[in-house]
Amino acid sequence: MRKALSNFERFILTVRVSKHRIYVWINKGTLPDSATIAFARDDDYFMGVLHSKIHELWSLRLGTFLGVGNDPRYTPTTTFETFPFPWPPAKEPTDSPLVNAIAEAAKELVEKRDRWLNPAGATEAELKKRTLTNLYNERPTWLDLAYKKLDKAVFAAYGWPDTLTDDEILGRLLVLNHERAAG
Repeated sequence: MRKALSNFERFILTVRVSKHRIYVWINKGTLPDSATIAFARDDDYFMGVLHSKIHELWSLRLGTFLGVGNDPRYTPTTTFETFPFPWPPAKEPTDSPLVNAIAEAAKELVEKRDRWLNPAGATEAELKKRTLTNLYNERPTWLDLAYKKLDKAVFAAYGWPDTLTDDEILGRLLVLNHERAAG
């Protein structure tokens, strides 16, 4: 993993077990531990697809659960390796408006979230209360709107309407997964 991450100035990280499936950018030089999952990618498009409702549904359905609260556990072999991205990783058309829309929505989401975590002029006591867990537990309207914009872009990349039910999304993902596995 060190070798894979050494090629990037930043990489994506998520914790293995969490009530919320949240991804963050980590700067080069940080060594992830066994309680986290690192993704050797540094592009906003990839961050956006991971943050999407589509990927979250897949990871909740194919992951496992752990702990007293029965919190979801992200398991790379069943949730990441089997997830059918809109395009196979490293084969996405980087000049596509669909890829760019996901990247822009993801970048906007992360920027808004970072501004909430570290507002100008906040005291140390205020900053201690501004955690990702608290933010996602509160789920303010601006966060929901940022996710809706991101999800709409990801649905468009798949060529699917954004009105699908969770079961319809999972069914389409399974078909896509089987198609790609076959060949």
